[in-house]
Amino acid sequence: MTAVDPERRMLHILVEAVEAVIDGHNPIDFLQRFSGRCTELLEVAAAGVMLADEHDELQIIAASDEYIRLLELSALQHQQGPWVVCYHTSRALLNIDLTSPGDVAAGASFAEAAGRAGIAVTHALPLRLHDEAVGVLNLFHTQPGPLSALDARMAQALADLAAIATLQQRTPEYNHGDITQPRIALHSRMLIERAMGILAERWHTTPDTAFGHLRAYARAHRLRLTDLARQVVDGTADIDAIHPS
Repeated sequence: MTAVDPERRMLHILVEAVEAVIDGHNPIDFLQRFSGRCTELLEVAAAGVMLADEHDELQIIAASDEYIRLLELSALQHQQGPWVVCYHTSRALLNIDLTSPGDVAAGASFAEAAGRAGIAVTHALPLRLHDEAVGVLNLFHTQPGPLSALDARMAQALADLAAIATLQQRTPEYNHGDITQPRIALHSRMLIERAMGILAERWHTTPDTAFGHLRAYARAHRLRLTDLARQVVDGTADIDAIHPS
């Protein structure tokens, strides 16, 4: 199979973002696919996206795999990880060596957990709107070494693209301090996670697998992911039909 060049991959992500904006996308579905695309384009082991809620606190919205989501959740509970600083300063923090005492002095427990997961280096890039962060894109490497200057620029461009695509649905009264889409996205995420838990328990599988089936069924039947998740939660969905035979 011929390798796909970075320019073509970047174009693919851009097309997906434009389609998402035009189609009135579900932000969770887009950001979930987006996090996976980041791992392909930037050749990192994993990626995650966080958005700030109405209390100015970061919440996990999407991740390329379930373990990274749990790692981020644990770090947020202890207000650790470079993304906390990245969000509050609106500045990228790159090449955080999780084996270096100097780099992880303020987040030792996060560094230990990341080390157990095989993560050696992490990067945090702000999702920016008018130079103010509304969230963070997190990247994780299993191998030591810095992010190249080109990849760093590409990563920030991806983070800004995610911000634009996610925040495109705004109220007519939108202003700089009245961003409603992150709240919609966070509510959707909570609903989808509840549905994932129900399906995972029903099928005796992992949340990642449950999410994959949920998303595939929604796409095949032209349903919004959030609407399908709501049906699962309220008991009106045909759960057996969602799981492939």
